[in-house]
Amino acid sequence: MKRIFSLLGRTGLFLSLLFCAQAAQAAEAVATLDLTASGLGITALVIFVLAYALVISEENIHLRKSKPVVVAAGVIWVLVALAYAAAGESELAEELVGHNLLEFVELFLFLLAAMTYINTMEERGIFNLLRAKLVSSGYTLRKLFWITGLISFCMSPLADNLTTALLMAAVVVSLGGDNTRFVVLGCINVVVAANAGGVFSPFGDITTLMIWQAGYVQFQEFFVLVVPSIVNWVVTAGIMSFAVSNEKPEAIQEEAKVKYGGWVVVGLFGMTIVMAVSFHNFLHLPPVLGMMTGLGILKLYGYYLQMRDAGYMGADTDLVSGDAAMFIDSAHEDEIEREGQPYNIFHNLQRAEWDTLIFFYGIILCVGGLGAFGYLAVVSEFTYEGLGPTTANILVGFASALIDNIPVMFAVLEMAPEMDLFQWLLITLTAGAGGSMLSIGSAAGVAVMGQARGVYTFFAHLKWSWAIAIGYFASIGVHFLLNG
Repeated sequence: MKRIFSLLGRTGLFLSLLFCAQAAQAAEAVATLDLTASGLGITALVIFVLAYALVISEENIHLRKSKPVVVAAGVIWVLVALAYAAAGESELAEELVGHNLLEFVELFLFLLAAMTYINTMEERGIFNLLRAKLVSSGYTLRKLFWITGLISFCMSPLADNLTTALLMAAVVVSLGGDNTRFVVLGCINVVVAANAGGVFSPFGDITTLMIWQAGYVQFQEFFVLVVPSIVNWVVTAGIMSFAVSNEKPEAIQEEAKVKYGGWVVVGLFGMTIVMAVSFHNFLHLPPVLGMMTGLGILKLYGYYLQMRDAGYMGADTDLVSGDAAMFIDSAHEDEIEREGQPYNIFHNLQRAEWDTLIFFYGIILCVGGLGAFGYLAVVSEFTYEGLGPTTANILVGFASALIDNIPVMFAVLEMAPEMDLFQWLLITLTAGAGGSMLSIGSAAGVAVMGQARGVYTFFAHLKWSWAIAIGYFASIGVHFLLNG
């Protein structure tokens, strides 16, 4: 379980990558050259394709995804600098890369804050409590199939789809045991539900956050996607539920207890999200200021927990006085005895997913470099001007399933096509829900594959892609019906 929940730290990217969209706005502010036919431009494109192929193969070759993209980013921008220097625009290249680096700095700080909150909630036992309640329920497999899906759909808009998928997939694996069919169907259901639930909330899916931060859709306007999102999950789950048996698995008696201060941390996290939204909507300040302020409040509360623990242990530190023992109660004594050391929030900071942080540095600069060569403008002209926004946005869903929705959406925002509110909501729906059609199409699917390794696989998911596609097109139809 420790390995499972260590993956929860990655959830911060679903809150923080909203800043990637700001790079799109920066790209609009700075003109780029059309160097798509140049040898340097073609070389940059080939380098990016090769690097991303290594990223997709991470599970097989065991090469961390950050390594190839960081190298590719450096090489691509060297090529950009050479190309722009030859065109007499060296200062323009410097300005372009400066915008990308600025966005990464904001991303880095936002991501650290979000990851630290998630890691602290996991350390306090919040997620383990929910898991223990479900595995000891004693419901039939079919009921558990619907319950885990419903919880995934409802939790995803608040906790994001990656955290939700990891948590609920752990429940499915525990309940299914040797019943591999139920584990496969349950994991697919969780991934689809988590991705669908994240569509209508700016904090539920990274692509939704990116569109919100870019200013194309206001916070409250996303909620018109609630019904299409429900249709997306319910149609797919309804088809798959016929393959789930109605047997009753043996209930697993498991106890879990939330550590002292766990619910306070949950409340502080909610307050931090409100601050991030308020800073953006009302004060017109970057949301990272709200997140970092919330992190500071969490660190102050962590200081209180540290004094409370160290006071009981009689620790001789500069931070703890003899009066700290007044904070101790008998229940907390048992916790400290098991842990053997006082609470330290910097341990949760150290557990941040550094590979993810560096990976998105590479992605931001790689995509920005290709944009500097003019490739994104060419793709935008072919798709959004040639095929039309509706067809292009529906195809984005399929591209998200094949490539992953985050770089696809970042590329679209870099293109900055002219679309109305309905079309921006459509691409929000297709990018989020379309990633469910293949297990590699979303971070939730990739993470669950690692969690249920050998059971929930790419090909196991592929067998039910047709049902997911039916739900995908059904949700698009409902969106046209209700919001068109």
